[in-house]
Amino acid sequence: MENQVHSIWAQLSGLLPVLLGYVSQFVLALIVLFVGWKVVNAVMRAMSRMMTASHIEPTLRGFLLSVVGLFLKALLLISVASMVGIATTSFVAVLGAAGLAVGMALQGSLANFAGGVLILLFRPFKVGDSITAGGSSGTVTSIEMFRTVLLDTNHEIIYVPNGTLSNNIVINSSESDRLLGSVSLLIDYNDDLDKARALLLGLTEQDPLVLKDPAASVSFLPKPANIQVTLGFWCAPGDVSSLVAKYSEDSIKVLQREGYRLGVTARPAA
Repeated sequence: MENQVHSIWAQLSGLLPVLLGYVSQFVLALIVLFVGWKVVNAVMRAMSRMMTASHIEPTLRGFLLSVVGLFLKALLLISVASMVGIATTSFVAVLGAAGLAVGMALQGSLANFAGGVLILLFRPFKVGDSITAGGSSGTVTSIEMFRTVLLDTNHEIIYVPNGTLSNNIVINSSESDRLLGSVSLLIDYNDDLDKARALLLGLTEQDPLVLKDPAASVSFLPKPANIQVTLGFWCAPGDVSSLVAKYSEDSIKVLQREGYRLGVTARPAA
C-alpha cells in the first residue's frame, strides 16, 4: 500500500512541472493579449492622427483604419494561440477549413465589405455628402468596412450596410450645385391668384440665398375643395432645409395678413 502511495505521488510530482508550465504559458498569453490589444488600439489612434495630419480624405481614412485594425487584431490572436501551444500552421489550416462555412454564413457581411470597396473605388459619395438611399437620408459621417454611418436632420445616427448602398439607387444631393425647394399651401377658390403669386415671389426677391437663375416660381393646382399654391425656388444644397422652414412660416403669415383663407374645405357652388 505504501509503495502505491509513493508511486502515485511520484507521478503527480512529475505532472506538477508540466501543469505549472501550461499555467504559466496561459497566464503569459493572457498578458500578451491584454497588452497587445492596448498596443493595437494605440497604433490605430496614432495612424488616425497621422492620416489626419497628412490630409488623407476622411472617406478613405475611416475604411483603411477599419481594415488595418482587423488585420492587426487577427495577427495578435494567432500569436497568442501559438503561445498556448496551438501550432500556427494548424491554426491557419483550421481557419482555412472553416473559411468556406463562415463565408457561407457571412455572405451578407462579405457583400458589405465588397460594397465598401466599390464605394471607395467609384466614389458615388464621400464623407460630408447628403445622400438618400435604402429608405434613409442623412449626411455621411463615416464609411467603415461593412457599413456607412449617416446623421439625419433629427441628429439620429443611421447605419446603412455598404452592400445596400452599392446595389441600390443612391441620390447624392451634394453632387449638384443647386436644388429645388418648395412650399405648398391651400387657398380658397375665390382668392386672388395673381396677388398670391406676387406676394409669395416677393418673399424670395431680396433673399441672397435664393438663386435668380433659374428664378423662383409659383404654380397652382386645383383640388376638390380648394387650390394648392406652391412656391418653388432654387438654392444651394445646404440651404434647402432652412429655406423651406423659413418660407413655410413666412408664406402663411403674408397670405393671412392679406385676408387669404388658408386650408378651407368648402368649394363654392358653380
